[in-house]
Amino acid sequence: MVPVPPDDKATSVATAQIDDDGAATYAFDLTWELPGLAGRLPLMLQGATLLHTGSIATFLEPGAAEVLAAVEHAHPNSTISYDPNCRPSIITDVEYARTQAERFVALADVVKASDEDLEWLYPGVDPTESARRWLSLGGDEGPALVVVTRGSRGPWGITRAGETEVPAPTVDVVDTVGAGDSFMAGLLSAIVDHGLDGAQNREALRALPAETLAAIMDHAARAAAVTVSRAGANPPTRAELNHGMA
Repeated sequence: MVPVPPDDKATSVATAQIDDDGAATYAFDLTWELPGLAGRLPLMLQGATLLHTGSIATFLEPGAAEVLAAVEHAHPNSTISYDPNCRPSIITDVEYARTQAERFVALADVVKASDEDLEWLYPGVDPTESARRWLSLGGDEGPALVVVTRGSRGPWGITRAGETEVPAPTVDVVDTVGAGDSFMAGLLSAIVDHGLDGAQNREALRALPAETLAAIMDHAARAAAVTVSRAGANPPTRAELNHGMA
């Protein structure tokens, strides 16, 4: 544990409003600064095999620059995962957001984005085509896989070995807060379960066949389905997923 001293800044707050269909809209009151993070990175990331980041953390300055430095520091040893989870109400400059997202995609091994994210970043382009382009960012050092979530249509994904999609589980939607994060957590937990985390497994992750990606995406989709089926950002336990609860 690396101690981080307190500061006198206000705590950032996100307020969610849930409509009758269970969909959420958000209002934010944010302060995003990470002074001195660079000096703590060697201890904070020592032994790490996976580093995940995304959303506001990777777009909002001045903290976003520190997060990029953390990713660059972790990359030689850790699997990097990224979810842009765009917030146009906070970052309104789409050209800046596109450039910033591509910086992180090029450093990532695992990328997840919603179709809405990609439609905002690349207007008029099919989200799957944008995902194919992302797979090529960074050349041989770029992402091993890119997954696009598409709500009730189910996720679609691509690796260097091919493309695949899986259906979304059928559930009664109560509350969508936490759905994307639950999907991301399910995706990463399945990758860890397959023994593919850590930079030493980067080539094996890049060689992941489409059928294995489909199984990983199915695990993630079931995790998200449990979350949206009940109130609150309340993701499933491993036992719930193993018993097929939704």
